[in-house]
Amino acid sequence: MKWYHESLQPRSCGAIPGDMHYVYILKSLKDKRLYIGYTSDLKLRYKEHCDGKVKSTKDRRPLELIYYEAYKSKRDAQNREIYLKGGGKANNDLKKQIKNSKGV
Repeated sequence: MKWYHESLQPRSCGAIPGDMHYVYILKSLKDKRLYIGYTSDLKLRYKEHCDGKVKSTKDRRPLELIYYEAYKSKRDAQNREIYLKGGGKANNDLKKQIKNSKGV
């Protein structure tokens, strides 16, 4: 296949970056409420929640990870967490986006 511009030629993909930052949502299977958080290590943070090591969720276990977003920028992820925790339109839009995952 001939490419009309060199910049349009396909390139091989590299590895998925390991330095991502995450905004995540947990659902308490106990009280059905959602928890929004931020982390740079999603697997470790989820384990901490499940093991009762996070004060804000330890009495709401068991928990289920129902949604996450990944960001290259730490600041972008932190800003997104703040925005989602702010309630209002952001929270309503998010609930619509994850309505099937929420099980509501």
